[in-house]
Amino acid sequence: MDKKEVVKSTIDFVKKTLKGAEGGHDWFHIERVYKNAKLIAEGEEVDLFIVELGSLLHDIADAKFYEGDESIGPKKAADFLRSMDVDETVILHIENIIRYVSFKSSLDTDKNGTFNSNELKVIQDADRLDAIGAIGIARTFNYGGFKNRTLYDPDIAPLVNQDKETYKNSKAPTINHFYEKLLLLKDKMNTETALKIAEKRHLFMEQYLDQFYNEWNGKA
Repeated sequence: MDKKEVVKSTIDFVKKTLKGAEGGHDWFHIERVYKNAKLIAEGEEVDLFIVELGSLLHDIADAKFYEGDESIGPKKAADFLRSMDVDETVILHIENIIRYVSFKSSLDTDKNGTFNSNELKVIQDADRLDAIGAIGIARTFNYGGFKNRTLYDPDIAPLVNQDKETYKNSKAPTINHFYEKLLLLKDKMNTETALKIAEKRHLFMEQYLDQFYNEWNGKA
């Protein structure tokens, strides 16, 4: 099976696997990250095949929907890729991308070794871009509703500089998530292409929050 056929089969696999998934982590999220990753990759020295597979499979089994089990995603991706006889070095790379792509992984101060690659940087940027701006706001409130969380509580302050476990176990109001993650992402971009896009989306979020607080406090 050639690379184009592998990518096509992976798209079909992801669509089927994520059918009915929570709206912020469904096939359409994957599709946006896939498109962003390919756009960013144009200006970077990367293996495009790994970028395509990694972006398509990065959320194949997000740990937050599997009781925090971070081993399921890499295993599910690896099993699928082996079924298509993808090279083991590529599979290992994809597994590591899935392990390290998330924001919460950057909060892990007790990692047993680290992993980095240009392909990971591109996919990480693409995933983070989908977490900010207009779509990022929509995804944040969609997930907050999915978890039945309060929109905002002025008496519950955001927790900055969280460790990984605190972040994973948070049940804070949805607005807090802007300060605990979304507004931090612009300065965590790895590539110049992603940073330029992130700056515009970051500004939109700041404007949204200004409007939110005005409406919350009964201002025009």
